[in-house]
Amino acid sequence: MSTVFIVTNQDGHYWGRGKRWVDGHDGSRVLALTHRDEAVNNVFELSSKDVLLRCDILTLNLVDGKLPKLDVSSIPLPDAEDEAEATGQESLAVAPLEKGPSTPISTIQESKTGEL
Repeated sequence: MSTVFIVTNQDGHYWGRGKRWVDGHDGSRVLALTHRDEAVNNVFELSSKDVLLRCDILTLNLVDGKLPKLDVSSIPLPDAEDEAEATGQESLAVAPLEKGPSTPISTIQESKTGEL
């Protein structure tokens, strides 16, 4: 039986092979490290980028060469909001900005030179 180490955060997400958090639904996407010092290095790097992050290192025994079934987090992944913004979907929590009256650029340039 082999032992592996995986990194989890305070929301129950797992650090994935693609250098992003995953929810644990697909165990093949979770980064399983064979040495504890590699996991500690990952925690250090992640914590230096996000000071509010709280990580833990889980020690698991492989079952038939695969990770055992992991608990799936019910908290949405942090990248889910970023992906929605990238696809053009708006969040319901953010109200659209109202446009106010604007000043033409030519008027601004003329006022800076003192000529109107």
